[in-house]
Amino acid sequence: MSSAAQMIALLRGMGDAQKAHEMAEYHKTARPFLGISAAELDRLARDTRRGLDLDTRCRLAQEMWDSDIHEACIFAAKLLTQARIRPDDSMVWRIIADWAQGFDSWALADHAAIAGSKRLQADPARLDELEGWTQSPNIWTRRAVLVMTLPWARLPHPKAQDLAVRERVLGWAAGYVPDRDRFIQKAIAWWLRDLSRRNPDCVRAFLAGPGAALTRPARAEALRLIGKPEG
Repeated sequence: MSSAAQMIALLRGMGDAQKAHEMAEYHKTARPFLGISAAELDRLARDTRRGLDLDTRCRLAQEMWDSDIHEACIFAAKLLTQARIRPDDSMVWRIIADWAQGFDSWALADHAAIAGSKRLQADPARLDELEGWTQSPNIWTRRAVLVMTLPWARLPHPKAQDLAVRERVLGWAAGYVPDRDRFIQKAIAWWLRDLSRRNPDCVRAFLAGPGAALTRPARAEALRLIGKPEG
């Protein structure tokens, strides 16, 4: 299906009214919910991607996002989540980057950020654009910077350029520390927690330095995996 109207009709048919009500209560946003799991949306997006050329996929993703239906927006993000996009992924990056300026909830932002992280890994020069997001008045845009860059915290064998990215992101995280919003504090903590699997000393140094003023819950989360075996 290449029509947004057809795809939305399909999603409505997959929905569950009771689950939709529960999701609306949980997410506490005004947009419509259909009651479809992320796993179901993931399978549908994978199947749909196979049958569409890139231009059609980008158009469909934008139209689904513009519908402002929760599941349609998640589906849109999943349509654009792919490690390798040939021959040119600039259109995909531009769509995700434009979405990021209007994020209004963690759920949609996180799914779009996963798609965005793939494009950052494909072209780390895009981190220059992210640096501007760190000063955005939109909390979800600022938070997306840390979510999108999580792959660099998780690298088991980082190269010199990867270590430079880590230092850059930690610098952005340091600038976020005074922000007491719990979602920002959690995002810093998650980045540090994931990094602690690979470089616990770096995390300890951050917490002793620019991260000393993190909230107590954020510090606890950042340190949660240190000293525990991987598994």
